[in-house]
Amino acid sequence: MVVRIRLARHGRRNLPFYHIVVANARTGRNSKPLEQVGTYNPLPNQHGQKEIQMNFERVKYWLTVGAQPSETVEKMLVEANLMPASPKPWMKNAPKA
Repeated sequence: MVVRIRLARHGRRNLPFYHIVVANARTGRNSKPLEQVGTYNPLPNQHGQKEIQMNFERVKYWLTVGAQPSETVEKMLVEANLMPASPKPWMKNAPKA
């Protein structure tokens, strides 16, 4: 059973809002997750910042158990210093993990 940390879209048309969830890889985007570990609002607030809230303890737990983050969630986790940046094929000066 492959477990992924990914985004589940909520909100309405032109006003997206995402829940950061842990779910089985084969389930649908908005199906019932195993656990909700955070939220992400991609629309900038009055200060121009996008709001991300995460339960770091639960995210660390799921990463140690073997959950694989999606690309978008992986970028968020790298920004939060929860995991190192993985080298991509198009990155020439990427640090080797």
